[in-house]
Amino acid sequence: MRVDKYLWSVRYYKTRSIATEACKQGKVRVNEQVVKPSREVYATDKISIRKNQINYQIEVLDIPKSRIGAKLSSLYVKDITPKEEFEKLELLKYSRDYYRKKGTGRPTKKDRRELDDWFDPEDDTEENT
Repeated sequence: MRVDKYLWSVRYYKTRSIATEACKQGKVRVNEQVVKPSREVYATDKISIRKNQINYQIEVLDIPKSRIGAKLSSLYVKDITPKEEFEKLELLKYSRDYYRKKGTGRPTKKDRRELDDWFDPEDDTEENT
């Protein structure tokens, strides 16, 4: 089975065209080699996928005949992604909380006060003493 079709059928990508694009962009590796979407996948292959700023690592256990349900995907794929990758995701979530997109307007009064407190934390302690 083709690698793009396999990733779509075990539900790592929502559509097959998205899986194909990921392969073309070099985000999919099979046995540490960047592959084209048409590369055949066999049992015991190790696939690395760069998706949402996480490097997923999976091992192919078996090849499904067609797209399968999410509950059955564990029969065909073994997730061997290190825990450190998921910890990076948690850190990314925290960093996104304070990020303002360009062009979203002026900071609110609350945002301005938080910025002032962040830049001048020792000024508050001097004023209160």
